[in-house]
Amino acid sequence: MSPITVVPYDPKWPLVFATLRETIWNAVGDVALRIEHVGSTSVPGLAAKPVIDLDVVVHLADVPTSLARLEGIGYRPLGDLGIPQREALKPPPSAVPHNLYVCPSTSPALKNHLAVRDYLRANPEAASAYGELKKRLAILYPEDMEGYVEAKSDFLAEVLRQAGFEQAGIEEIRRLNRRRGAGEPSARQYPPKPAKTN
Repeated sequence: MSPITVVPYDPKWPLVFATLRETIWNAVGDVALRIEHVGSTSVPGLAAKPVIDLDVVVHLADVPTSLARLEGIGYRPLGDLGIPQREALKPPPSAVPHNLYVCPSTSPALKNHLAVRDYLRANPEAASAYGELKKRLAILYPEDMEGYVEAKSDFLAEVLRQAGFEQAGIEEIRRLNRRRGAGEPSARQYPPKPAKTN
């Protein structure tokens, strides 16, 4: 894994998103509802890892089709990586650095991404404080992504509280951001098998 690097906001990031979006939309536009630019690169002025995050939003029934279409243009499905209703894909080797997710429109992960993005866009002071926190954490956890993510949880929980998230949802996000213990699964394939009933 390469070291975690947080850099000042780059005004080119929305253009990189637009280019990626066009390629992805050409593959899934007939089944996707929209493609959202999320994560820190989507917030003007916010320091970030220089990696674009995109959520392809679809109806639940269209998740498998979307994954197959994206696989057809060089993405590799990775399962949900422990985050329910958020399917991750590895970009083609030649692509600019980005993270791609397919999310049903009802996904809690999607709701989380949009709430954090929209709150930070509307509150530049909070965005600046978040950027400073991330710079410090990149120094403290230069090669420990799980530690870096977990250490941001308190700040993000407060953002979600301010954005109107219910406490139960915030606690679930905190749980998912904790380090995984030995033996915990790192990924589940989509769709999950239905629970057996008696």
